[in-house]
Amino acid sequence: MRGITGSGLHEPPFLGQRHPATGRVAGESLAWARGLGLVEDGPRWHRLRAADAAELAGRACPRAPVGRLRLLTDLINWLFVVDDSCDEDELGAEPGRLAPTVATLLDVLDQHGTTGAAAPAGGPLGVALADICRRVHHHRPALLLRLVAQLREYLLALLWEAANREHQRVPELTEYLQMRRHTGGVRPSLALTDLAYDVRPGPGRRTDPAVLALDNLTVDLVCWCNDLFSHRKELRAAPDPHNLVTVIATHTGQEIDAAVCTAAGLFNDGLDRFLVGEAALAGDPTLAPFLDVRRSWIRATYDWSLRAGRYA
Repeated sequence: MRGITGSGLHEPPFLGQRHPATGRVAGESLAWARGLGLVEDGPRWHRLRAADAAELAGRACPRAPVGRLRLLTDLINWLFVVDDSCDEDELGAEPGRLAPTVATLLDVLDQHGTTGAAAPAGGPLGVALADICRRVHHHRPALLLRLVAQLREYLLALLWEAANREHQRVPELTEYLQMRRHTGGVRPSLALTDLAYDVRPGPGRRTDPAVLALDNLTVDLVCWCNDLFSHRKELRAAPDPHNLVTVIATHTGQEIDAAVCTAAGLFNDGLDRFLVGEAALAGDPTLAPFLDVRRSWIRATYDWSLRAGRYA
C-alpha cells in the first residue's frame, strides 16, 4: 500500500466492483473539462488525467446508468480542479486571494446554475458548475437543493483552510475532523451517487439519528482513507496542515510513522462502527440502496487510492 505500509490499515470488507463503461466515461469527462476550459495542456491537464476521476466514480457507482455515472465523474473532476487550484496552484494560500473565486461560485449556486442569457460567473469553474447544476435539475430538482447546500459548505470550508495556511496553523483534532467532512467534497459526491441509484429514503428516515450517524461516518472514512494515502506526497511538497496524520503528529508529538498508525487506528475503529451501524439498519428494505451506496464509496476510495497517480 502506497505510503501506509505497516500502518495496520484494515481493508474494507465489501465487494469491490467497477462499472464496465468506466473507460468510456473517463474520456468523455476529460473532454468535457477541457472543452469548458477547466484545464489546458500542461501540468494541470496531466494532474487531472492522472487523478482518474472516472476510476473512482466507476468503483463507487458500478451499476449506475452511464449518463449518471458521467455526471458523477464530471463533478469529481470539477472538485479535483478546485482542489488542485487551492493546493498546488496556491489559490488557497490566503483567504483574500481565494475569496473572489468562492464568491463568484456561490453566485452560481445561489442561482442553481440558471443564469438566463448571461454567462455564469467564475470563468470556466463557474461555467462547469452551472452545467452540473442544470443537469442535476433535469434529473431531480429536489436533489439539486441538497447538492447546492453541500457545495456551498465545501466552498466556505476552503476559506477555513486558506486562513489556516496563511497563519501556518494546524487545527486541533476535533476541529479538523468536523471540517474535513466539508473540505473533502464527499457529501456532494454521495448526493450524485444517490441520484444515480435513485436513492430516496423518506424524510423521516433521512433525518433518523442512526441514518445521519452512518452518513457522517461514511464521509469520515472516505476522508481519512484519502489522508492516509496522500500524506507522503504532501510531505514532499510544501507542508500543509490539512491532513489527519499531520494533525495527529503536531498535537501529540508523535513521529510520522506513529501518527500514521494512530490515524489508521481511527479508520479501523470507524470501520467497525460502520459495520455495527449498517447491521442495525439492514432490516429496513427502503434503506438498502442508501447502504449500498455508502459501502461502495468506502470500498471504492480504498481501491482507487491504492492505484491513484494523484498520490504518486
